[in-house]
Amino acid sequence: MDEKKSIKDYWPLIVLLLVTFLAATALTYGQKKSSYQGMHFFMGLFFCIFAMFKLFNLPGFVTGFRLYDLLAKKVAAYGYFYPFIELALGLAYLSFICPILTYSITVILMVLGSIGVIQSLKNGLDTRCVCMGTVLNVPLSTVTLIEDIGMGVMAFIMLTAFF
Repeated sequence: MDEKKSIKDYWPLIVLLLVTFLAATALTYGQKKSSYQGMHFFMGLFFCIFAMFKLFNLPGFVTGFRLYDLLAKKVAAYGYFYPFIELALGLAYLSFICPILTYSITVILMVLGSIGVIQSLKNGLDTRCVCMGTVLNVPLSTVTLIEDIGMGVMAFIMLTAFF
């Protein structure tokens, strides 16, 4: 991949995040919900949309995911389950089912994902991020790391709201 990455490289991710944010905001505002519930909508939509992209080409996703995810490197089957885990999390966020379990699983997945991305970036891995499956080509970079950390932090904030 080219060393110089521009906003053009991240445009698909930016658009998806912006549309997800706008949809979550519309749901929150339209239903007169709180920012806490707005985070639920955002997380739910995010996970459902990103799982869908991974499921378009599951074998291709697994191949790319194994390059930088800690658990997928060790357990190949995990890559096949991951999009379904994301989909289940998305649906759990949207339905507000088992919130403590949902937040906890999200934090664990995002921490593991962040560690894998950090190690890959530190080792100079030059590959694409398969966060949106193989449909869109976005480079693995600190943007991927910020995405993982951001989702983990949001889940952690919601988790701490219970205690």
